[in-house]
Amino acid sequence: MDIPPSPPKIFSRKRRVAARLRMQSMADMGSGVATVARELAEDVVDRLGFLREDFENALVLGDRTGALARHLDEGGTHVISADSAPLPGVTVIDEEAPLPGGPFSLIVSLGLLDTVNDLPGALVLMRRALKPGGLMIASFGAAGSLPGLRAAMLTADGERPAPRIHPQVDVRAAGQLLTRLGFADPVVDGWGFDIGFESFDQIVGDLRAQGLNNVLANSGPHLSRKAVHTARTQFEARGEEDGLIRERFEFVTLTGRNPAPRF
Repeated sequence: MDIPPSPPKIFSRKRRVAARLRMQSMADMGSGVATVARELAEDVVDRLGFLREDFENALVLGDRTGALARHLDEGGTHVISADSAPLPGVTVIDEEAPLPGGPFSLIVSLGLLDTVNDLPGALVLMRRALKPGGLMIASFGAAGSLPGLRAAMLTADGERPAPRIHPQVDVRAAGQLLTRLGFADPVVDGWGFDIGFESFDQIVGDLRAQGLNNVLANSGPHLSRKAVHTARTQFEARGEEDGLIRERFEFVTLTGRNPAPRF
């Protein structure tokens, strides 16, 4: 039997963990930003409200706001909060290894799966950790995010662009993936929002504060002062009349169930 090849190591797990620990440290010092985390958690709370379904137990991955866990707990669901980094009050997990504590009625992953090396494998592991008929919801960054910042970084690098911003998942491809991996009732939604920034330095700082900075295994060389100036100038040239530079954040939400046996 042929052994499938290992997925390429695009992302560094060590850098992923370090980014989330830095995020927590900045939050503890009062300089944290949680805009993306809040949007992801609130979106899932809204989705669950439409379902009107009771869950006996749930595994919540990556929700740094705690809002989703509180919502489920108030509804009588036993919740295990987990993360890929050793953050306060969470179980540490590896999304690319079997998930502990199951089987679960519900598994939710927020903002983590866009930086795993084996996205299909991670989704299969989530499905296997569900009870028959159990529900999975996974939301993460998608293609089309940060177009202004991407363009600015490409301009700064000139003729030899370096890997600085993560590859992104296409919404259509994500939908095909769910079906191929054996999820029942697969649903894929693409959605997003704009955020206004006052400067290039602010968006870079906000991304770092949210654990959204570069965690590529090959992150490329540091930008020179001249290149940073070029990126700043390019990005801030998009400022509007109110002085803000608006940047787009795109997300995909995958929803599917572990098929229940048919008798």
